[in-house]
Amino acid sequence: MRPTAVLSAALLATMALACLPTSLHAQVTEQEAAQLTSRLTPVGAERAGNADGGIPPWTGGMVTPGAAAHGGPRPDPFAGEKPLFSITSKNFRDHADRLPEGAKRLFERDADYRMDIYPSHRTAAAPDWVYDNIQRNATRARPAPEGIAHGVEGAVGGIPFPLPKDGFQAMWNHLLAYWGPAREVTVSTYVVPADGVVEKASGYKEVADFPYYYRDATPDSYGGYYFKTLHLAVAPASRVGEGYLNWQPINIKRHDFAAWRLLPGEHRVRKAPAISYDVPDTDAAGYMSEDEYYIFFGGLDHYDFKLVGKAEMYVPYNNNRLYATPVTAVLGGTHPNPDVLRYELHRVWVVDGTLAPGAHDVVPHRRLYLDEDTWMAVYGDSWDEDGRLWKFGQATMYLMPDVPAVVIGSQFIHDFELGGYAYTFAFNGEATPYTVTPPHPATLFSPESLSARSVR
Repeated sequence: MRPTAVLSAALLATMALACLPTSLHAQVTEQEAAQLTSRLTPVGAERAGNADGGIPPWTGGMVTPGAAAHGGPRPDPFAGEKPLFSITSKNFRDHADRLPEGAKRLFERDADYRMDIYPSHRTAAAPDWVYDNIQRNATRARPAPEGIAHGVEGAVGGIPFPLPKDGFQAMWNHLLAYWGPAREVTVSTYVVPADGVVEKASGYKEVADFPYYYRDATPDSYGGYYFKTLHLAVAPASRVGEGYLNWQPINIKRHDFAAWRLLPGEHRVRKAPAISYDVPDTDAAGYMSEDEYYIFFGGLDHYDFKLVGKAEMYVPYNNNRLYATPVTAVLGGTHPNPDVLRYELHRVWVVDGTLAPGAHDVVPHRRLYLDEDTWMAVYGDSWDEDGRLWKFGQATMYLMPDVPAVVIGSQFIHDFELGGYAYTFAFNGEATPYTVTPPHPATLFSPESLSARSVR
Protein backbone atom coordinates (compact mmCIF):
# COMPACT_ATOMS: atom_id res chain seq x y z
CA MET A 1 0.00 0.00 0.00
CA ARG A 2 1.32 3.45 -0.87
CA PRO A 3 1.84 5.39 2.40
CA THR A 4 0.06 8.65 2.99
CA ALA A 5 0.17 11.42 5.57
CA VAL A 6 -2.28 14.11 6.52
CA LEU A 7 -1.24 17.70 5.82
CA SER A 8 -2.19 20.43 8.25
CA ALA A 9 -4.95 22.86 7.36
CA ALA A 10 -2.44 25.71 7.34
CA LEU A 11 -0.19 23.88 4.90
CA LEU A 12 -3.06 23.03 2.61
CA ALA A 13 -3.96 26.70 2.59
CA THR A 14 -0.47 27.55 1.28
CA MET A 15 -0.59 25.22 -1.71
CA ALA A 16 -0.10 27.97 -4.24
CA LEU A 17 1.81 25.87 -6.76
CA ALA A 18 0.18 23.10 -8.71
CA CYS A 19 1.84 19.70 -8.92
CA LEU A 20 2.12 19.67 -12.70
CA PRO A 21 4.50 17.47 -14.69
CA THR A 22 7.82 19.18 -15.33
CA SER A 23 7.28 19.12 -19.09
CA LEU A 24 4.32 21.47 -18.71
CA HIS A 25 6.34 24.22 -17.03
CA ALA A 26 7.80 27.01 -19.13
CA GLN A 27 11.29 28.35 -18.49
CA VAL A 28 11.59 31.45 -16.29
CA THR A 29 11.33 34.72 -18.21
CA GLU A 30 13.50 37.79 -17.72
CA GLN A 31 10.48 39.56 -16.26
CA GLU A 32 9.96 36.80 -13.71
CA ALA A 33 13.67 36.76 -12.85
CA ALA A 34 13.51 40.49 -12.10
CA GLN A 35 11.61 39.62 -8.92
CA LEU A 36 14.96 38.49 -7.44
CA THR A 37 15.91 42.14 -7.06
CA SER A 38 12.56 43.39 -5.79
CA ARG A 39 9.87 41.28 -4.12
CA LEU A 40 12.16 38.30 -3.61
CA THR A 41 15.65 37.91 -2.19
CA PRO A 42 18.53 36.93 -4.52
CA VAL A 43 17.86 33.24 -3.73
CA GLY A 44 14.11 33.46 -4.32
CA ALA A 45 12.84 33.78 -0.74
CA GLU A 46 10.15 36.26 0.21
CA ARG A 47 11.93 39.49 1.13
CA ALA A 48 9.10 40.64 3.41
CA GLY A 49 8.36 39.27 6.84
CA ASN A 50 5.13 37.54 7.71
CA ALA A 51 1.85 39.16 8.69
CA ASP A 52 2.27 39.06 12.48
CA GLY A 53 5.95 40.00 12.52
CA GLY A 54 7.13 36.64 13.83
CA ILE A 55 9.28 36.29 10.72
CA PRO A 56 11.23 39.49 10.05
CA PRO A 57 12.05 40.85 6.60
CA TRP A 58 15.34 39.79 5.01
CA THR A 59 17.75 42.73 5.00
CA GLY A 60 20.90 41.06 3.66
CA GLY A 61 21.68 38.45 6.28
CA MET A 62 24.67 38.46 8.62
CA VAL A 63 28.00 39.04 6.90
CA THR A 64 30.26 40.29 9.71
CA PRO A 65 33.49 38.25 9.91
CA GLY A 66 33.69 36.35 13.18
CA ALA A 67 36.44 34.66 15.16
CA ALA A 68 36.50 31.72 12.74
CA ALA A 69 38.01 34.01 10.11
CA HIS A 70 41.09 34.00 12.36
CA GLY A 71 41.05 30.32 13.28
CA GLY A 72 38.76 30.25 16.30
CA PRO A 73 35.23 28.89 16.83
CA ARG A 74 32.32 30.90 15.51
CA PRO A 75 30.50 32.62 18.35
CA ASP A 76 26.79 32.64 19.01
CA PRO A 77 25.68 36.20 18.18
CA PHE A 78 22.40 35.67 20.05
CA ALA A 79 23.81 34.15 23.23
CA GLY A 80 22.00 36.69 25.42
CA GLU A 81 18.52 35.99 24.07
CA LYS A 82 15.89 34.15 26.07
CA PRO A 83 13.17 31.89 24.59
CA LEU A 84 9.88 33.53 23.69
CA PHE A 85 8.10 30.36 24.82
CA SER A 86 8.53 26.60 24.87
CA ILE A 87 6.62 23.83 23.14
CA THR A 88 6.19 20.73 25.29
CA SER A 89 4.32 17.45 25.33
CA LYS A 90 1.46 19.30 27.02
CA ASN A 91 0.93 22.10 24.48
CA PHE A 92 2.41 20.83 21.18
CA ARG A 93 -1.04 20.29 19.66
CA ASP A 94 -1.61 24.03 19.92
CA HIS A 95 1.35 24.48 17.56
CA ALA A 96 0.80 21.42 15.36
CA ASP A 97 0.50 23.42 12.12
CA ARG A 98 4.07 24.63 12.56
CA LEU A 99 5.68 21.28 13.41
CA PRO A 100 6.89 18.37 11.24
CA GLU A 101 5.37 14.95 11.86
CA GLY A 102 8.57 13.63 13.43
CA ALA A 103 8.59 16.32 16.10
CA LYS A 104 4.96 15.56 16.94
CA ARG A 105 5.89 11.91 17.41
CA LEU A 106 8.68 12.87 19.83
CA PHE A 107 6.26 15.02 21.82
CA GLU A 108 3.77 12.15 21.96
CA ARG A 109 6.43 9.66 23.02
CA ASP A 110 8.65 11.64 25.41
CA ALA A 111 7.11 13.70 28.20
CA ASP A 112 10.34 15.66 28.65
CA TYR A 113 10.87 16.58 25.00
CA ARG A 114 10.87 20.34 24.47
CA MET A 115 11.45 22.96 21.78
CA ASP A 116 12.52 26.41 22.97
CA ILE A 117 11.34 29.05 20.48
CA TYR A 118 13.58 32.12 20.13
CA PRO A 119 13.21 35.36 18.16
CA SER A 120 13.71 34.75 14.45
CA HIS A 121 16.77 36.13 12.67
CA ARG A 122 17.16 35.81 8.90
CA THR A 123 20.93 35.57 8.98
CA ALA A 124 21.41 33.64 5.73
CA ALA A 125 23.65 35.34 3.18
CA ALA A 126 25.99 34.52 0.32
CA PRO A 127 28.71 36.40 -1.58
CA ASP A 128 27.60 38.80 -4.29
CA TRP A 129 29.16 36.64 -6.99
CA VAL A 130 26.85 33.79 -5.94
CA TYR A 131 23.84 36.10 -6.19
CA ASP A 132 24.99 37.18 -9.66
CA ASN A 133 25.19 33.55 -10.75
CA ILE A 134 21.71 32.82 -9.37
CA GLN A 135 20.32 35.72 -11.37
CA ARG A 136 21.83 34.21 -14.51
CA ASN A 137 20.79 30.67 -13.58
CA ALA A 138 17.18 31.78 -13.23
CA THR A 139 16.78 32.02 -17.00
CA ARG A 140 19.48 29.66 -18.28
CA ALA A 141 19.15 26.60 -15.99
CA ARG A 142 17.07 23.77 -17.44
CA PRO A 143 16.37 20.08 -16.96
CA ALA A 144 18.83 17.75 -18.67
CA PRO A 145 17.52 16.15 -21.88
CA GLU A 146 17.35 12.86 -19.97
CA GLY A 147 14.86 14.46 -17.56
CA ILE A 148 15.14 16.60 -14.45
CA ALA A 149 15.10 13.52 -12.22
CA HIS A 150 18.48 12.69 -13.74
CA GLY A 151 20.21 16.03 -14.13
CA VAL A 152 20.41 19.78 -14.65
CA GLU A 153 22.12 21.85 -17.32
CA GLY A 154 23.06 25.51 -17.80
CA ALA A 155 23.71 26.40 -14.16
CA VAL A 156 26.80 27.03 -12.05
CA GLY A 157 27.85 28.82 -8.88
CA GLY A 158 24.40 29.21 -7.31
CA ILE A 159 21.09 27.44 -6.91
CA PRO A 160 19.71 26.67 -10.39
CA PHE A 161 16.01 27.38 -9.84
CA PRO A 162 15.33 30.38 -7.56
CA LEU A 163 11.75 30.44 -8.91
CA PRO A 164 10.96 26.71 -8.72
CA LYS A 165 8.08 25.37 -10.73
CA ASP A 166 8.08 21.78 -9.42
CA GLY A 167 9.43 19.55 -6.69
CA PHE A 168 12.47 18.39 -8.64
CA GLN A 169 13.62 21.95 -9.17
CA ALA A 170 13.28 22.61 -5.44
CA MET A 171 15.28 19.46 -4.64
CA TRP A 172 18.05 20.44 -7.05
CA ASN A 173 18.24 23.73 -5.17
CA HIS A 174 18.79 21.74 -1.97
CA LEU A 175 21.49 19.56 -3.53
CA LEU A 176 23.24 22.57 -5.10
CA ALA A 177 22.90 25.01 -2.19
CA TYR A 178 25.87 27.17 -1.23
CA TRP A 179 28.46 25.85 1.28
CA GLY A 180 31.48 27.73 -0.03
CA PRO A 181 33.96 26.39 -2.62
CA ALA A 182 35.62 23.87 -0.27
CA ARG A 183 35.89 22.86 3.38
CA GLU A 184 37.89 20.93 5.96
CA VAL A 185 36.43 19.57 9.17
CA THR A 186 36.81 16.76 11.69
CA VAL A 187 33.48 15.15 12.53
CA SER A 188 32.07 12.19 14.40
CA THR A 189 28.96 10.03 14.35
CA TYR A 190 27.33 8.95 17.60
CA VAL A 191 24.48 6.50 18.04
CA VAL A 192 22.12 6.36 20.99
CA PRO A 193 20.21 3.04 20.90
CA ALA A 194 16.94 2.44 22.68
CA ASP A 195 18.81 1.66 25.92
CA GLY A 196 20.17 5.23 25.95
CA VAL A 197 23.85 4.26 26.06
CA VAL A 198 25.84 6.66 23.86
CA GLU A 199 28.35 5.09 21.49
CA LYS A 200 30.84 6.87 19.23
CA ALA A 201 30.41 4.92 16.00
CA SER A 202 33.00 6.73 13.89
CA GLY A 203 35.17 9.80 13.49
CA TYR A 204 36.87 11.12 10.41
CA LYS A 205 38.61 14.08 8.87
CA GLU A 206 36.81 15.34 5.80
CA VAL A 207 38.15 17.37 2.93
CA ALA A 208 35.42 18.37 0.49
CA ASP A 209 35.26 20.50 -2.64
CA PHE A 210 32.28 21.88 -4.53
CA PRO A 211 33.61 22.32 -8.10
CA TYR A 212 30.21 23.73 -9.01
CA TYR A 213 31.12 26.70 -6.78
CA TYR A 214 34.64 27.38 -8.00
CA ARG A 215 34.83 31.09 -8.81
CA ASP A 216 36.10 30.50 -12.38
CA ALA A 217 33.67 27.67 -13.16
CA THR A 218 31.27 27.82 -16.09
CA PRO A 219 28.30 25.52 -16.70
CA ASP A 220 30.51 23.39 -18.92
CA SER A 221 33.90 23.55 -17.19
CA TYR A 222 33.68 21.97 -13.74
CA GLY A 223 33.71 18.37 -14.95
CA GLY A 224 30.17 17.13 -14.30
CA TYR A 225 30.67 16.43 -10.57
CA TYR A 226 29.31 19.09 -8.26
CA PHE A 227 30.71 17.61 -5.01
CA LYS A 228 33.82 15.60 -4.14
CA THR A 229 34.76 14.45 -0.67
CA LEU A 230 37.61 12.58 0.98
CA HIS A 231 37.10 10.95 4.40
CA LEU A 232 40.04 9.74 6.50
CA ALA A 233 39.02 7.74 9.57
CA VAL A 234 40.39 8.73 12.98
CA ALA A 235 38.08 6.62 15.19
CA PRO A 236 37.48 3.96 16.37
CA ALA A 237 40.97 2.50 16.59
CA SER A 238 39.98 -0.47 14.43
CA ARG A 239 39.18 1.86 11.52
CA VAL A 240 42.14 4.24 11.68
CA GLY A 241 43.79 4.22 8.27
CA GLU A 242 40.51 3.70 6.42
CA GLY A 243 39.70 6.17 3.67
CA TYR A 244 36.71 6.94 1.50
CA LEU A 245 36.39 9.02 -1.67
CA ASN A 246 33.08 10.06 -3.22
CA TRP A 247 32.05 12.05 -6.31
CA GLN A 248 28.48 13.30 -6.88
CA PRO A 249 27.39 13.85 -10.53
CA ILE A 250 25.05 16.55 -11.76
CA ASN A 251 23.75 14.18 -14.46
CA ILE A 252 23.47 10.58 -13.36
CA LYS A 253 22.86 9.36 -16.91
CA ARG A 254 26.14 10.77 -18.21
CA HIS A 255 28.34 10.34 -15.12
CA ASP A 256 28.27 7.53 -12.58
CA PHE A 257 28.10 7.97 -8.84
CA ALA A 258 31.74 7.25 -8.11
CA ALA A 259 33.20 6.08 -4.81
CA TRP A 260 36.27 4.23 -3.62
CA ARG A 261 37.25 2.83 -0.22
CA LEU A 262 40.65 2.15 1.31
CA LEU A 263 40.51 -0.53 4.03
CA PRO A 264 43.21 -0.95 6.68
CA GLY A 265 45.41 -3.96 6.08
CA GLU A 266 44.43 -4.47 2.44
CA HIS A 267 46.70 -1.73 1.09
CA ARG A 268 44.49 -1.30 -1.94
CA VAL A 269 41.61 0.85 -3.10
CA ARG A 270 38.29 -0.76 -3.99
CA LYS A 271 35.13 0.56 -5.60
CA ALA A 272 32.49 1.32 -2.96
CA PRO A 273 28.82 2.33 -2.70
CA ALA A 274 28.38 6.04 -3.33
CA ILE A 275 26.65 8.44 -0.96
CA SER A 276 23.24 7.93 -2.51
CA TYR A 277 20.05 5.90 -2.35
CA ASP A 278 19.22 3.52 0.48
CA VAL A 279 22.63 1.88 0.98
CA PRO A 280 23.19 1.62 4.77
CA ASP A 281 25.72 4.11 6.12
CA THR A 282 28.51 2.06 7.68
CA ASP A 283 29.41 4.99 9.95
CA ALA A 284 25.99 5.07 11.63
CA ALA A 285 25.49 1.50 12.90
CA GLY A 286 22.26 0.97 10.95
CA TYR A 287 20.55 4.21 11.98
CA MET A 288 20.69 5.90 8.60
CA SER A 289 21.13 5.33 4.89
CA GLU A 290 23.52 7.16 2.62
CA ASP A 291 20.69 9.27 1.18
CA GLU A 292 19.94 10.70 4.64
CA TYR A 293 23.22 12.62 4.57
CA TYR A 294 22.23 16.34 4.74
CA ILE A 295 18.67 15.07 5.45
CA PHE A 296 18.52 14.07 1.76
CA PHE A 297 21.43 13.52 -0.61
CA GLY A 298 22.25 11.86 -3.91
CA GLY A 299 20.08 10.73 -6.79
CA LEU A 300 16.54 12.04 -7.20
CA ASP A 301 15.36 9.44 -9.69
CA HIS A 302 13.84 6.99 -7.18
CA TYR A 303 11.10 9.47 -6.34
CA ASP A 304 8.38 11.60 -7.84
CA PHE A 305 8.89 14.91 -6.03
CA LYS A 306 5.91 17.24 -5.74
CA LEU A 307 6.13 20.85 -4.61
CA VAL A 308 3.37 21.15 -2.02
CA GLY A 309 3.83 24.82 -1.19
CA LYS A 310 5.18 27.00 1.61
CA ALA A 311 4.58 26.86 5.32
CA GLU A 312 5.68 28.75 8.42
CA MET A 313 7.40 26.32 10.78
CA TYR A 314 9.54 26.25 13.88
CA VAL A 315 12.93 25.08 12.67
CA PRO A 316 16.40 24.62 14.23
CA TYR A 317 18.26 27.79 13.20
CA ASN A 318 21.32 29.80 14.25
CA ASN A 319 22.48 26.90 16.40
CA ASN A 320 26.07 28.02 17.01
CA ARG A 321 25.67 27.36 20.72
CA LEU A 322 25.30 23.65 19.98
CA TYR A 323 28.78 23.33 18.50
CA ALA A 324 30.42 24.84 21.59
CA THR A 325 28.66 22.27 23.80
CA PRO A 326 30.40 18.98 24.74
CA VAL A 327 28.78 15.94 23.16
CA THR A 328 28.13 14.51 26.62
CA ALA A 329 25.82 17.47 27.25
CA VAL A 330 24.10 17.18 23.86
CA LEU A 331 22.97 13.57 23.77
CA GLY A 332 20.12 12.48 26.02
CA GLY A 333 18.65 9.04 26.48
CA THR A 334 15.86 9.17 23.88
CA HIS A 335 16.39 12.61 22.32
CA PRO A 336 18.95 15.42 22.33
CA ASN A 337 19.13 17.80 25.28
CA PRO A 338 16.53 20.55 24.63
CA ASP A 339 18.68 23.09 26.49
CA VAL A 340 21.31 23.21 23.73
CA LEU A 341 19.01 23.62 20.71
CA ARG A 342 17.53 26.82 19.35
CA TYR A 343 14.35 26.97 17.23
CA GLU A 344 12.97 29.94 15.28
CA LEU A 345 9.96 30.59 13.07
CA HIS A 346 10.95 30.54 9.39
CA ARG A 347 9.25 29.83 6.07
CA VAL A 348 9.99 26.53 4.37
CA TRP A 349 9.20 24.95 1.03
CA VAL A 350 7.47 21.59 1.53
CA VAL A 351 8.33 18.83 -0.95
CA ASP A 352 6.70 15.40 -0.95
CA GLY A 353 8.53 12.45 -2.48
CA THR A 354 6.77 9.17 -3.31
CA LEU A 355 8.30 6.25 -5.16
CA ALA A 356 8.56 6.69 -8.91
CA PRO A 357 6.98 3.95 -11.06
CA GLY A 358 9.23 0.89 -11.06
CA ALA A 359 11.60 2.32 -8.45
CA HIS A 360 12.53 0.73 -5.12
CA ASP A 361 13.70 2.32 -1.91
CA VAL A 362 13.41 1.24 1.71
CA VAL A 363 11.69 4.60 2.34
CA PRO A 364 8.73 4.78 -0.06
CA HIS A 365 7.52 8.20 1.11
CA ARG A 366 9.51 11.21 2.28
CA ARG A 367 8.61 14.78 3.08
CA LEU A 368 11.36 17.40 3.01
CA TYR A 369 11.17 20.90 4.47
CA LEU A 370 13.56 23.33 2.72
CA ASP A 371 14.54 26.60 4.38
CA GLU A 372 13.52 29.41 2.00
CA ASP A 373 16.65 31.49 2.72
CA THR A 374 19.22 28.73 2.01
CA TRP A 375 17.28 25.97 0.21
CA MET A 376 18.81 23.45 2.61
CA ALA A 377 16.57 20.85 4.21
CA VAL A 378 15.93 21.51 7.88
CA TYR A 379 13.64 18.51 8.46
CA GLY A 380 12.80 15.19 6.84
CA ASP A 381 9.86 12.90 7.65
CA SER A 382 9.99 9.33 6.32
CA TRP A 383 7.24 6.70 6.20
CA ASP A 384 7.58 2.94 5.74
CA GLU A 385 5.72 0.79 3.21
CA ASP A 386 2.78 0.42 5.59
CA GLY A 387 2.36 4.15 5.98
CA ARG A 388 3.89 4.32 9.47
CA LEU A 389 6.16 7.20 10.36
CA TRP A 390 9.56 5.54 10.49
CA LYS A 391 12.30 8.16 10.63
CA PHE A 392 12.71 11.82 11.45
CA GLY A 393 15.72 13.86 10.36
CA GLN A 394 16.54 17.23 11.89
CA ALA A 395 19.35 19.53 10.77
CA THR A 396 20.88 22.17 13.05
CA MET A 397 21.53 25.21 10.91
CA TYR A 398 24.99 26.70 11.49
CA LEU A 399 25.69 30.42 11.06
CA MET A 400 29.03 31.29 9.39
CA PRO A 401 28.99 35.08 8.83
CA ASP A 402 32.66 35.02 7.79
CA VAL A 403 31.84 32.99 4.63
CA PRO A 404 29.02 34.28 4.59
CA ALA A 405 26.57 31.38 4.75
CA VAL A 406 24.12 29.44 6.87
CA VAL A 407 24.53 25.70 6.30
CA ILE A 408 23.36 22.34 7.59
CA GLY A 409 25.56 21.51 10.55
CA SER A 410 25.16 18.42 12.69
CA GLN A 411 22.07 16.28 12.21
CA PHE A 412 19.86 14.05 14.33
CA ILE A 413 18.25 11.01 12.69
CA HIS A 414 15.55 9.35 14.83
CA ASP A 415 14.46 5.80 14.03
CA PHE A 416 11.05 5.19 15.60
CA GLU A 417 11.16 1.46 14.84
CA LEU A 418 14.61 0.81 16.34
CA GLY A 419 13.85 3.25 19.13
CA GLY A 420 17.11 5.22 19.08
CA TYR A 421 18.80 7.97 17.12
CA ALA A 422 22.06 9.00 15.50
CA TYR A 423 23.95 12.28 15.86
CA THR A 424 25.94 12.75 12.67
CA PHE A 425 28.45 15.25 11.26
CA ALA A 426 29.14 16.30 14.85
CA PHE A 427 32.06 18.68 15.30
CA ASN A 428 31.44 19.69 18.91
CA GLY A 429 34.63 20.54 20.74
CA GLU A 430 36.98 19.91 17.83
CA ALA A 431 40.25 21.84 18.02
CA THR A 432 39.90 22.94 14.39
CA PRO A 433 36.51 24.46 13.57
CA TYR A 434 34.48 23.87 10.44
CA THR A 435 36.74 25.69 7.99
CA VAL A 436 35.74 26.97 4.56
CA THR A 437 38.82 26.93 2.33
CA PRO A 438 39.93 27.71 -1.21
CA PRO A 439 39.65 24.78 -3.66
CA HIS A 440 42.03 21.86 -3.17
CA PRO A 441 44.11 20.34 -5.99
CA ALA A 442 41.96 18.11 -8.19
CA THR A 443 44.49 15.28 -7.75
CA LEU A 444 43.56 15.07 -4.05
CA PHE A 445 40.20 13.55 -5.00
CA SER A 446 41.59 10.69 -7.08
CA PRO A 447 41.78 6.95 -6.34
CA GLU A 448 45.56 7.23 -6.74
CA SER A 449 45.68 9.87 -3.99
CA LEU A 450 43.60 7.65 -1.73
CA SER A 451 45.82 4.65 -2.45
CA ALA A 452 48.93 6.67 -1.55
CA ARG A 453 47.54 7.06 1.98
CA SER A 454 47.74 3.32 2.62
CA VAL A 455 49.79 2.44 5.71
CA ARG A 456 52.25 -0.24 4.61
